[in-house]
Amino acid sequence: MRKQEVHTGREAGQGHGAGSPAEQVKALVDLLAGKGSQGSQILQPPDRTPESLLRPHGNDLRIQRHREALLNRMGGSPELGSPSSRLTSLLLVEDLMDLQLREHDFTQVEATRGGWCSNRTIALDRLFLPLSRVSVPPRISITIGVAGVGKTTLVRNFVYLWARGQMGKDFSLVLPLTFRDLNTHEKLSADRLVRSVFPHAGETGLASAALTKVLLVLDGLDECKMPLDFSNTVACRDPKKEIQVDHLITNIIRGNLFPGVSVWVTSRPSAAGQIPGGLVDRMTEIRGFNEEEIKMCLGQMFPEDQVLSGWVLSQMQADRPLYLMCAVPAFCQLVGSVLGHLHRNRPGLQDAEPWPPRTLCELYSWYFRMALSREGQEKGKVSPRIEQLAHGCRKMVGTLGRLAFHGLVRKKYVFYEPDLKVFGVDLALLQTAPCSCFLQREETLSSAVYYFTHLSLQEFVAAAYYYSASKRAIFDLFTEGGMSWPQLGFLTHFRSAAQRAMQAEDGRLDVFLRFLSGLLSPRVNALLAGSLLTQGEHQGYRAQVAELLKGCLCPNTVVCARAINVLHCLRELQHTELAHSVEEAMASGGLAGLTSPQHRAALAYLLQVSDVCTQEANLPLYLSQGVLQSLLPQLLYCRSLRLDTNQFQDPMMELLGSVLSGKDCRIQRISLAENQISNKGAKALARSLLVNRSLTTLDLRSNSIGPQGAKALADALKINRTLASLCLQSNRIRDDGARSMAEALAANRTLSVLHLQKNSIGPAGTQQMADALKQNRSLKELMFSSNSIGDGGAKALAETLKVNQGLKSLDLQSNSISDLGVAALMEALCTNQMLLSLNLRENSISPEGAQDLARALRTNSTLKSLDLTANLLHDQGAQAIAVAVRENCALTSLHLQWNFIQAGAAKALGQALQLNTSLTSLDLQENAIGDEGASAVASALKANTALTALYLQVASIAAPGAQALGEALAVNRTLEILDLRGNAIGVAGAKALANALRVNSSLRRLNLQENSLGMDGAICVATALSGNHGLRHINLQGNHIGESGARMISEAIKTNASSFTVEM
Repeated sequence: MRKQEVHTGREAGQGHGAGSPAEQVKALVDLLAGKGSQGSQILQPPDRTPESLLRPHGNDLRIQRHREALLNRMGGSPELGSPSSRLTSLLLVEDLMDLQLREHDFTQVEATRGGWCSNRTIALDRLFLPLSRVSVPPRISITIGVAGVGKTTLVRNFVYLWARGQMGKDFSLVLPLTFRDLNTHEKLSADRLVRSVFPHAGETGLASAALTKVLLVLDGLDECKMPLDFSNTVACRDPKKEIQVDHLITNIIRGNLFPGVSVWVTSRPSAAGQIPGGLVDRMTEIRGFNEEEIKMCLGQMFPEDQVLSGWVLSQMQADRPLYLMCAVPAFCQLVGSVLGHLHRNRPGLQDAEPWPPRTLCELYSWYFRMALSREGQEKGKVSPRIEQLAHGCRKMVGTLGRLAFHGLVRKKYVFYEPDLKVFGVDLALLQTAPCSCFLQREETLSSAVYYFTHLSLQEFVAAAYYYSASKRAIFDLFTEGGMSWPQLGFLTHFRSAAQRAMQAEDGRLDVFLRFLSGLLSPRVNALLAGSLLTQGEHQGYRAQVAELLKGCLCPNTVVCARAINVLHCLRELQHTELAHSVEEAMASGGLAGLTSPQHRAALAYLLQVSDVCTQEANLPLYLSQGVLQSLLPQLLYCRSLRLDTNQFQDPMMELLGSVLSGKDCRIQRISLAENQISNKGAKALARSLLVNRSLTTLDLRSNSIGPQGAKALADALKINRTLASLCLQSNRIRDDGARSMAEALAANRTLSVLHLQKNSIGPAGTQQMADALKQNRSLKELMFSSNSIGDGGAKALAETLKVNQGLKSLDLQSNSISDLGVAALMEALCTNQMLLSLNLRENSISPEGAQDLARALRTNSTLKSLDLTANLLHDQGAQAIAVAVRENCALTSLHLQWNFIQAGAAKALGQALQLNTSLTSLDLQENAIGDEGASAVASALKANTALTALYLQVASIAAPGAQALGEALAVNRTLEILDLRGNAIGVAGAKALANALRVNSSLRRLNLQENSLGMDGAICVATALSGNHGLRHINLQGNHIGESGARMISEAIKTNASSFTVEM
């Protein structure tokens, strides 16, 4: 295993929380060198291993000595023994995504917004156990993770805990190897492989050990010197035969060698694709930091300065592209260290120096400066000048940069002494402080190995070398000394680098090109002038490089990851005009006119990094089919996608269906409302639902899918197990479509929300739905408004409510339901204890039906919301309901708008409010309750402590009613919303309410629109507002308050809360 020095928790805290830049860089390098130890908990050194845990298994002293050797090799690193929860709970994944196979690690994190898709996890101590009683333990297990996420730390912890007898107790022997160890051999036999890490095995290898179960750990497949070729490797079953190392590994994985040995491989995702999926029994992934873990990481970095920790976090969050990358622990540590250093040394910064960093290249340039200052301080200089270190700096970049660059081109990330000699690296130079900040030395089992502290640092140094070398090189630097046509000038070499990056299918040059572009930005030039760069030299190239990069955005049919990387390069170059123009178009709804390849790439880029698109990618209003088609590969990773009102037709649904069918698809919510989708388009989407495992919400309202489209979707729902919400409003599915949906509900157990409004569904279709709901317990919300179910359909649903144990919300608005249907529904409510919301708006409920409603309300103890708007209750029916409200202790919202209610019913409701303790919202708008009714309700408000919202719009209320309400507000402490729009309270009413506002502290919203206040009424209100600090919104529109009144209102709200809004 790797011998690496890691600080104790106290040392790490001191190294980051205080001290010189030298100490800060040293602490960061030690953390990064652990390849992902960042973010593990700050731990005390483990206690000495109990002797009982090292007792031999079956008196086999060889195993005991092996355990002791492993513990001695790893030392007492505080990171060992108690890994963080992130490392003890791995994500179970079924297969590698195309994104992981083809793209750079940074691109993977950016495209997925720093999120990980799998919800299935497995504990580290169960990693090699069967998942169920009927399954078998995995033989080949792979754990993947991007660079710096903690793969080696995970392996070290597992091996350490096994050696102490605390984990992996099923294994008699664990043999940990790294590909860095294996790279030192050209040929190796299986027996020699075992003896290299288990020298106590003897000449006969594992056979003599008589071990029941062995685990072979192969850490770092991405660092393997030779790619694994499973299709052309000759089978070998002789454990003593020496063969090429890559052939040895493929034969072990295939089971030709050590068929009874379990194998655990760790790798970056792209390299893991070398192993055929059919040979892998279990694949897991190490997730990165979530937001809370980023906070914890910074808290551990700055344990004694929480203010600094909070400031660093705020700076991270201020730049979304950089904050996304902080999901990678190693990157989070680097960003935190640089920002911490800058904060502590801010008084010493020159005014011209850019601060804080806002791009990758700026960030790594600051790290570069920290490394230089470390050298000066280690030489005893208190404040070394950058100019004094320029010569050594350029020598270091020339030496390490050539190694880094050609390693990157060759996909080589670890180096041995022969490699250093080939590239002319002076070993003495590696001992200097700045070099040790970038290149680390490690002792393997057989030799020394060198590697860059993190992949991104190799890419930065490679870009710095290329930038410097291209100004004097006369041949293509990518040819590695081979023949090429002469290439003169920096721009020619930059073009070559850009072309190679665009052609690299695996994206390995993407970040390199970002750094190369960033070195031309004014801010980076100011940072590195005098050390690595020449002051102002960027000015001659920057504009031309920007045009060169934009020229790489070819008019392809789709926007690929390489094109998005060009936008990242432009950002590094501080050339953001293109992205800003598209962002403005998104905000103004003007995307339809932006159809060029450059605009498409910029839109795809913004979908990843824009704060606006973080929660939802909103692309409505006539986005062309061509533009959307080009964006499809990038839409895969949008969590929420809104594509309303785009005139999309069925061919577009075929394309969207292909996206939803992709194994990489992360889309959880998609809205396609108000397009032109017919049954063919619905069938295409339905086919995708048969395999999709991410979509939870699908909105197809206001299309034309018809009964056939509904049937296709229903058939998919019988199989789909992820969709939770489906909206088919206004799709003309009729009874046949409802019948298909009913069949789906009989089998589906995940759909919880179904919207079927405005679909011409009659009693027959309703009967089918009702029958299905008698068995279904998963559906929680059924929107059935604006159909034609009539009393027959209402009776069918009523029978369902008597037995259904799942439905919580039922919307039957505008369904021609009369008193007969209501009677049946209310009878069901007397026994139903699940329904929380019932909407019966715009039906034909008379005072007789209201009697049934009242009886149900006296019995039912679960219904929270009842909407009876626009029925025919009149005073008699409303009074019956009011009497029931006195006794009801569950109802919180009651809507009685537009029901021909007058003062008599308002009085009854007022009396009910004096006793009721549950109702929080009462809607009486558009009922002529007059001043008498308003006064009755106001009187109740003096005693009521539950009501928070009262709606009295267009209720024939004049000044006396407003005065009564004002008196009530003076003593009421719970009402937050009062709506009096469309009455005639006049100046006297305004004055009464104003007097109340001077003492009331609970009211948050007041609507006095269209109330004949005039300027005098406005003056009264303005005077009150200056002293009221609870009100947040007031509407005074339509009151002819004039300019003087408006001015007084404006002056008054200046003294109010900053969040106060007024409509005039």
